[in-house]
Amino acid sequence: MPLSADGVRNRLRGVAAGLLTPFDDDLDIEHAKIEANARDLHSQGIETFLAAANISEYHSLSQQERIDVTETSVNALPSDACVLAGVGGSTDNAVELIEAYDRIGVDAMMIMPPDFTYLHERGLLEYYRKLDAATDTPLVPYVRGFDPSVDYLADLTRVDGVVGIKYALQDAVKLGAGVSAGADDVVWVDGLAEPYAVSFWAEGVEGFSAGVSNFRPEVGLELFDALSAGEWARAREIRNVCLPYQRFRDESGDDNQIQGAISVSAVKKGLELAGLHGGNVREPICPLSTSDERRAEELYDRLDADIERVVT
Repeated sequence: MPLSADGVRNRLRGVAAGLLTPFDDDLDIEHAKIEANARDLHSQGIETFLAAANISEYHSLSQQERIDVTETSVNALPSDACVLAGVGGSTDNAVELIEAYDRIGVDAMMIMPPDFTYLHERGLLEYYRKLDAATDTPLVPYVRGFDPSVDYLADLTRVDGVVGIKYALQDAVKLGAGVSAGADDVVWVDGLAEPYAVSFWAEGVEGFSAGVSNFRPEVGLELFDALSAGEWARAREIRNVCLPYQRFRDESGDDNQIQGAISVSAVKKGLELAGLHGGNVREPICPLSTSDERRAEELYDRLDADIERVVT
């Protein structure tokens, strides 16, 4: 039985881990490894999960594969866990996913960042309204990739069915203005992971998506507890533990000028180093180069030592 809208709001007030999609050498999905990762992360205290998300290589998955990995994720987890499933594309394609996810029993629809070439804020709001009309399941729009107005953010919080906003813009001032102008019953979530958790918390977020916490969940859980308690110095100290590996994720990799190109590959390597399952990546992402593999190992060892020192 999916969680209620209030139950989803409560779970958004925490750390949301992405369930990455492990691919084998033929680039087929290894569902058993998704199950194992989900169960392991839940056993370590993670209660909120993102399935078929950006970090899951959403755009490299077919429509049916998105449904399949989401079903695997839901079935792997107990009923008290919260699973948000990625939804995007044209209105018809998005509704098709929503209907499939409702049959599976997801707890919320995470509406992916709009990847259309041309956007209009009023048209986007109509898009969300049509998706809301297709389901009774709560919606969590993911704001990323464009520069919305504060009025848009406020109006987005007032779309029926929206219970949370995943905010993944670097503009903390706009975040604070959006929180102030928006509906009081919507939970704002930091979509830029641990590096922005402290500053975004001060502007009104109540939860955050995982970065290094995708493979070392104790970091995010301790950071959330420190923020919830108003222990700002400790929160900054824990946040700083995450920065070297997170900055590595922002790099372009070899023979490439696009920043963040190795982000998913770096997290998959982190999963492997932590004893979980990473697997291969599909194009247009590339695996880590040999030199970046070595750097990831060095940064993971540093992260491991810092966790031992800072995180109880």
